[in-house]
Amino acid sequence: MRNRHPAGALSAALVVALATGACTAGAVGGRAASGVPSSSGGCVRALDTETGRKAGGCLPLAPEQDRVDRVTPVFGRPTDITNPLHASSKLQQVIYGGQVDEKPFRTELTLLPDIKTITVNGEPVRARTLQFLSFSDGRIKEAALDWFAQADDGSVWYLGEDVFNYEDGVVADTSGTWRSGKSGPAAMIMPAHPKAGDVYRPENSPGVVFEEVTVKAVGQTVAGPYGPVEGAMTTTEIHMDGTHEEKVVAPGYGEFVIDEPGGDLEAVELAVPTDVTRGPVPAELAALSAAVRAAHTGATEANVAKVRAAWDAYRAADRVPRLLVRQMDRDLDSLATAVKARDADLVRGAVLRVAQNDLDLHLRYEPLATVEAARMGLWARQSALDGAARDAGAIAGDVSSLELTWDRVKQGTDPDRAGRIAASLRALRDAADRKDTAVAQQAVERLSSALSG
Repeated sequence: MRNRHPAGALSAALVVALATGACTAGAVGGRAASGVPSSSGGCVRALDTETGRKAGGCLPLAPEQDRVDRVTPVFGRPTDITNPLHASSKLQQVIYGGQVDEKPFRTELTLLPDIKTITVNGEPVRARTLQFLSFSDGRIKEAALDWFAQADDGSVWYLGEDVFNYEDGVVADTSGTWRSGKSGPAAMIMPAHPKAGDVYRPENSPGVVFEEVTVKAVGQTVAGPYGPVEGAMTTTEIHMDGTHEEKVVAPGYGEFVIDEPGGDLEAVELAVPTDVTRGPVPAELAALSAAVRAAHTGATEANVAKVRAAWDAYRAADRVPRLLVRQMDRDLDSLATAVKARDADLVRGAVLRVAQNDLDLHLRYEPLATVEAARMGLWARQSALDGAARDAGAIAGDVSSLELTWDRVKQGTDPDRAGRIAASLRALRDAADRKDTAVAQQAVERLSSALSG
């Protein structure tokens, strides 16, 4: 599901943390397939994903007898996803961070309340919805809605996705979109009881989307954001273009680390509720957030110095995941350098990333809805900065980020207030589409008022 962009290298710390574990027994259950789709066997041609042309011979796929997805799933309670290795089991949100294509990269994977009915083997199946939202250098890169359902044997099936790829803040294409019953068959994305040697295809529509997974090991222990995580598995995947990547999948997180040649890194920062702890927001974190908000609206050398001092104090007082430490250090260094050089464009990007990191830290202590509301405020402030800079592309991206974040929280908002926020967002979207930065500034002011109200 998450290989739509180049993904990253396995961190050395996590490699060390992997411990050999015994393979669990058990194969995927289900009814024998009465009609296996043509894509299940034979030659699958490599495809150049840039040009859409066939790139060579057949992909080196696993023997058909190793596949555990050649069954017809039975969906009795499809929205009750209990498989611990899939992100839609109990998770509300997972935040991934790292670096892709030599730029800071961020992904927000969020469970939405929406239930979608999709046809599988001629039968309607109710599916859970996950929103995938990724950012490159702080700016929106891709958004998608992914749909999943659990079969009665405990395996989880991928029923399709709507993909929106962004360039300069606007949707450039929808490459990667597919739907069960239209573009191809439903595809197993997680066996019920995976074991080493199992093979399955989370996407199985050659020419549109395709990947084949081989389980390398199960019962692993990995270093999580706040301590060891047991019961993980490692896999290797081959994609439609012939490239390979390795993944670690862990209970309570889903996809945990993605390893693709090229020096990039993408891994879990933290997950809700897996990493939630009871207790109030630490005073040091509250002080950091106040300093970050001041710098977001006025990134002076003095304000950045206050953020760094508050960050040092918080890091010394609380447990912070190593990936978040590295990212905040990196982004604060970038912000300080940009402010010193008086490079306004680089300042706007760096201060945005610092603010995103800060709010991620609150996920450990505050309800997700509270953090999402704060993210709405963050994007409103960013829209004001980008509007003042007359950066129409950045404003368009800010509006998309606002709309997609709003999709995650609007159902829990007071109806009158929700109406004001929605009206302000529509006005801001209209101004952004017309590239009218002056009117966009006015709409941002109304949105900020509605959010604070």
